[in-house]
Amino acid sequence: MITAAISYSFLQHYWWALIALLGALLVFLLFVQGGQTLIYRLGKTDAERSILVNILGRKWELTFTTLVTFGGAFFASFPLFYSTSFGGAYWVWIAILLCFVLQAVAYEYRTKPGNVLGKRTYETFLAINGFGGTFLLGVAVATFFTGSAFSMEKENLTNIFGENGGVTISQWQGAAHGLEAALNIQNVLLGLAVCFLARTLGCLYFINSIDNNAIYDRAKKQLLYNALPFVVFFIVFVIMLLTQSGFAVKPETQEVFMEPYKYLHNLLQMPVVLILFLVGVVGVLAGIFIALFKQSTKGIWFSGAGTILTVFALLLIAGYNHTAYYPSTYNLQHSLTIENSSSSYFTLKVMSVVSLFIPAVLAYIWWAWTKMNKKKMTEEEIGKEDAAY
Repeated sequence: MITAAISYSFLQHYWWALIALLGALLVFLLFVQGGQTLIYRLGKTDAERSILVNILGRKWELTFTTLVTFGGAFFASFPLFYSTSFGGAYWVWIAILLCFVLQAVAYEYRTKPGNVLGKRTYETFLAINGFGGTFLLGVAVATFFTGSAFSMEKENLTNIFGENGGVTISQWQGAAHGLEAALNIQNVLLGLAVCFLARTLGCLYFINSIDNNAIYDRAKKQLLYNALPFVVFFIVFVIMLLTQSGFAVKPETQEVFMEPYKYLHNLLQMPVVLILFLVGVVGVLAGIFIALFKQSTKGIWFSGAGTILTVFALLLIAGYNHTAYYPSTYNLQHSLTIENSSSSYFTLKVMSVVSLFIPAVLAYIWWAWTKMNKKKMTEEEIGKEDAAY
């Protein structure tokens, strides 16, 4: 039971952990987006492409729902981040949302009667979502470590007669409003790593879920072609991350300053997080290895669990251990931390009671997943579907 004895700091850290977990689950579920970019690589006939689209169609709503839940949880627990990033870097978020809207339209209308645009158009929408959505999400998350140019003044809450007749707590210092993040090489590296990871997980998911020898053989080839660049981009990003100066916070004064090797220090000073990170990386590589060299179809579970642990650990070091999780390169002291950007104690406390139902929701998702994937997808099964995509 949540009692008054639980401190405000505990609730802030608890909710950052939940945000990190939701973000990690979202990255794993991007295997749907990754799979969408491979439809024409793996499917050489209309029937084969229908198999691929339909097996992904069983899961696409999970990714979309998790994205919305991630954004909603961020808004409820850390509203200042929501207003700063979504209100300032809106072009990059609009681009991400547009990618996901195209995905929803594609699954809804690809096989509908009277489809004047043709299947190829909607399959192109799926590819745009697969490439654009994953890359831009990676770029956006990378700004947790590289920073963004914004100013933040909580005092403006009292300025009801401010500029344009409204209250502006945060302002973006740049005309690109978020798109400038794509000019930072470290952001681009993580964007590419997430994109190729999604394609890698997509291959592993197809290997696990489809009973078709031709698709299986092509998926193994594409697994190798996508796993190699993923590993390269991810390693380079991690090396840059662990050797860069990070945005540290003095706990006594909340002053933000640049600390050499900050994110390396975070890993070393939080050994549990370090273990999660290392186990996660090993899990991702193990799933790829057994699929390529052991003829196993279970690689998605190793790599999927590894992805969740790795991303979870990365997001924890972005906000824990006195670290500014959304740094301002315009003014360091305007950076957002889990202390200065969270909701009130009462709000976090009430939401924490609701969060206790999360395990039941996850159990339902797992049950639904296993029911849908009880039998591997075949061409014959597509014809039996009541609502094929």
